[in-house]
Amino acid sequence: MVLDGRLLRKKTDVPEGLWTRCPHCGATVYKKALEESLYVCPECNFHHRIGARQRIAQLADENSFEEFCTDLVSTDPLRFKDRITYKQRLKTMQEKTGVHEAILVGDAFIRGRAVVLGVMDPFFIMASMGAVVGEKVTVAIERAAEQNRPLVVVTASGGARMQEGMVSLVQMAKTSAALGRFDQAGGLYITVLTDPTTAGVAASFASLGDVILAEPGSLVGFAGQRVIWNTIKAELPEGFQRAEFMLEHGFVDRIVERKDLRTEIARIIDYCGK
Repeated sequence: MVLDGRLLRKKTDVPEGLWTRCPHCGATVYKKALEESLYVCPECNFHHRIGARQRIAQLADENSFEEFCTDLVSTDPLRFKDRITYKQRLKTMQEKTGVHEAILVGDAFIRGRAVVLGVMDPFFIMASMGAVVGEKVTVAIERAAEQNRPLVVVTASGGARMQEGMVSLVQMAKTSAALGRFDQAGGLYITVLTDPTTAGVAASFASLGDVILAEPGSLVGFAGQRVIWNTIKAELPEGFQRAEFMLEHGFVDRIVERKDLRTEIARIIDYCGK
């Protein structure tokens, strides 16, 4: 159409949901490109948080993951209620994420190496650790010992699940004790710390790996910076509790980009003779 000598082009509707904005650099990224890059920003290398099933699809050989402990679901020992009841929150999270709890565990192969694999889901109540998470991790540890397989756990958690109170806190001791027995049996335990790995999970099974890997930029630590400041008024150094800081101070053994995790885990398994 021509108006006052100007050619007006017909507006073309662009389908919604094709693009997303990187929360780190602000770049607008084509969603398909982000998916093909394993949800790592092609502009700034920011590693987006991903769900447990996405992580398993990236790490495990195709169709090799065989989940166990599928029937375990959280109870409500405290009959907890904040804005909604705990039971309602669990149901909502299960429908939203498509998983029953904050971790999936199963037998798998990674580049042909048999492993027991556990993957936490940061979208399920921030992968907080309740009784079911503790039980699944413990069963995975014991299964790895029985089958003489390496244990690989990908962590991402806000810590203990407040809705389960003390029941949640004792999972730290439970999982740590199981890992002690696994170590005595000569097992190989590899942890992959992703954003965020904090509080009770960081203080228990996440930090007890024989080899501790971390994704770039991941938040790793116990209490958050605001909590530390309010408690002891400590001035924290720049980059405190990021994977790079933790590597420099010996808490992490190696920072590995997402695209290299499969190869690195397989290399460690071969090097350790497992």
